[in-house]
Amino acid sequence: MIMKLYIETYGCAANKADENIVRTVLKDDSFVKSPKSADLIIILSCGVKGSTENKILNRLEELRDKKVIVGGCLPKILGKKMRERFPNFSMIGPDQIADIQNIIGRVMNNETVVELSEKVCSHIVADVKNRVQAIAICNGCLSECFYCATKIAKGRLKSHSIEAIVCSVRKAAENGAKKILLTAQDTGIYGLDIGTNLPELLKAIVTLKGDFKIRIGMMNPKYALRYVDDLIDIYKNPKIIKFIHIPVQAGSDEILKKMNRNYTADDFKKLIKKLRTGIPKLILSTDIICGFPEETEEDFQKTINLVKEIKPEVINISKFYPRPGTKAAAMKQLTTNVIKERSRRISELVKVMRRFNKQITV
Repeated sequence: MIMKLYIETYGCAANKADENIVRTVLKDDSFVKSPKSADLIIILSCGVKGSTENKILNRLEELRDKKVIVGGCLPKILGKKMRERFPNFSMIGPDQIADIQNIIGRVMNNETVVELSEKVCSHIVADVKNRVQAIAICNGCLSECFYCATKIAKGRLKSHSIEAIVCSVRKAAENGAKKILLTAQDTGIYGLDIGTNLPELLKAIVTLKGDFKIRIGMMNPKYALRYVDDLIDIYKNPKIIKFIHIPVQAGSDEILKKMNRNYTADDFKKLIKKLRTGIPKLILSTDIICGFPEETEEDFQKTINLVKEIKPEVINISKFYPRPGTKAAAMKQLTTNVIKERSRRISELVKVMRRFNKQITV
């Protein structure tokens, strides 16, 4: 009898890339569209925001009587607390996706698998037919942002080779992908552990033949500043979508320091000015966290002023929510009302700004 599998994916494009790997390893035609008819359910979780965590935990409660493997970031972020809440579920970390076939075999033999160790994974070329396809270029991070729980889950930087990534892009294009998303916790750090970097990777990718475009995922200012001139050069290639996601998080240097972001608001402004000068019609996406611990009204006003000055085409606003295991969780928190009010104010500003921009598609 053929085993019926069901998969649900939450969060970032990196999780979607992991789903593509799972579907490749386990054969896409093994998957069903409803958990009700599945022999085994795979949940790829996300732990970036508290609201997403709650949504996933509620979903897991609904599946409590099923055979479930929980992957993604939450099993490592919540740790023992999650395993105690769902003792019959198997739990794997982000680095275990490459071994999913073996893990499923153990689970189907009634073993409750807990595999959360950090390790370097072999690169698997996904063989799925999607017009938009995500490809992970590296896992882990070099930053130590005090609010981020993803680093707890994904650990140190582990880059895939240029050759392996080029192979994945070629396969995606052959399978009909028109837009290929290069994803990572921070694409700007790609290759720094293996003696290369993001511009070198992109130079290799754009030599491939095919009718496809590349969209580059989020990169932090600290690393984008290192090779901004090389980025500008490669962005001139017609295969690169003129979109860049560089999260600033706050306009106050005091808050950036408390976040441990390792750049200043002025660094960010200079970076964006150079990118916009060098890349005509660039679409800038950035992120803002409202209500970080100890943020004063003056700090928040500096964020408002930065948004007004930079005028990003896309702004992702998050209300601060302390994530377990992070240093920010131990800081003095602002009240919920203050955080909501600041989120409302900056959201209203974004609405006003959008009235003067056309609909943006990236």
